[in-house]
Formats: sequence, structure tokens, C-alpha cells
Amino acid sequence: MQTADVDLVQDSAEDDRTLLAVLDVVERNASITQRTVASELNIALGLANSYLKRCVRKGLIKVSTVPARRYAYYLTPHGFAEKSRLTARYLSDSFSFFRQARSQCGEVFATAAARGQKRLILIGEGELAEIAGLVVRDHPVEIAAVIAAVTDDDELRQRMETLKPLDGAVVTALAGAQECHDAALAVFGAGRVHAPTLLRLRLRDTVVEGSAP
Repeated sequence: MQTADVDLVQDSAEDDRTLLAVLDVVERNASITQRTVASELNIALGLANSYLKRCVRKGLIKVSTVPARRYAYYLTPHGFAEKSRLTARYLSDSFSFFRQARSQCGEVFATAAARGQKRLILIGEGELAEIAGLVVRDHPVEIAAVIAAVTDDDELRQRMETLKPLDGAVVTALAGAQECHDAALAVFGAGRVHAPTLLRLRLRDTVVEGSAP
């Protein structure tokens, strides 16, 4: 690959990382300002403005006027989908992925064990699930099974029938992680669904009552 081609790939990757960071910041704080985005991402104010405008133009972010002549930014469904896609792409290409995944899976299993959740299911096959399978050996929990990413709660209940009893679930899907998390939350209920923070999931504040698996 020639130098110009390498620079183009690097620029594209950096652009995706910045776009992902912008979407992440907006998701966490709807009342955020352009200046705050620039400060959190350590980029120029003009660049932050450019990214926000591009997100609005592409339908990733919706803008609404709030009191005191300020603006509020919200991720659209398309924005959530794009954030999920960029997250999966970033993690797959990241040199620090294994280190992050190993550490965070350990934290997930430690939390589950502390809550008395000893028999868990992993939702999502692939690299993250494989790393979780290595890390679990150091914790007093058991992985009952690793299943493919399931984004429908009824389908998840059906797949779990032969695996009962289960104490909780860990999301290990890179693509569609948010949908898998929401489906698992509907089945298990709050406090029994876990995920490494590197997946950048949107966690619900309200308790969702799930049926006991």
C-alpha cells in the first residue's frame, strides 16, 4: 500500500472515531453544547460544529430548541444504529481490544458473583465471547452457554428453555449489542444483565421486570 493510501485509511479511521465520540457524547447528555463537545473530545470548536452539522444532515442527530435560546441534541434511531456499527468496527480494529475486553469481562463476572449470579449465558459469539471464556476461569461463575446474538426477547426465552436455571446474562455481541441488551433486560430484569463498558451501551434507568428464567 502506498503512503498516500495509508494516510487515507488513517484519516478515515480517525474520522470514524471522532464521529463515534460525538454520538457517544450526545447520547449521554442531550443538553450538551457545541463548546462542551469540543472540550470533551479535545477538538476545535469549529470542528465540533462541523461534526454536529454533519450528524444532523445525515439524520443521526435531531436538534430541538430549549429555553434560554439553547439547543438540545438527540440521537435518532438511525443515529443509534450508526453508533452501534461504528462501535463494532472500532473494537474489531482496536489494538487495545484484548486488554480492555479482558479487564472489563473480569469486572462483569466479579459483579455477577457479588450479586449471587453464578450461572450465566453469553449473548453473542465471536472474539469478545472467546475472551470472556478465558477470563471466567478466574471467577466463581459458570458460563452455561454461548448463543448467537438474539435481539428478540421471545426468541431469547425459547433458546433458554433447555439451559435453565440461569441467573443472568452477559452481552458479548459486537454488532447489535444494544438490541441484544434490551432483549435480555426484558427477559431477566434489571440487575441481571451485564455488558463490558467498551460496548458503549445505553443503559435504562427504569427497572424492567423480567420473567424468572
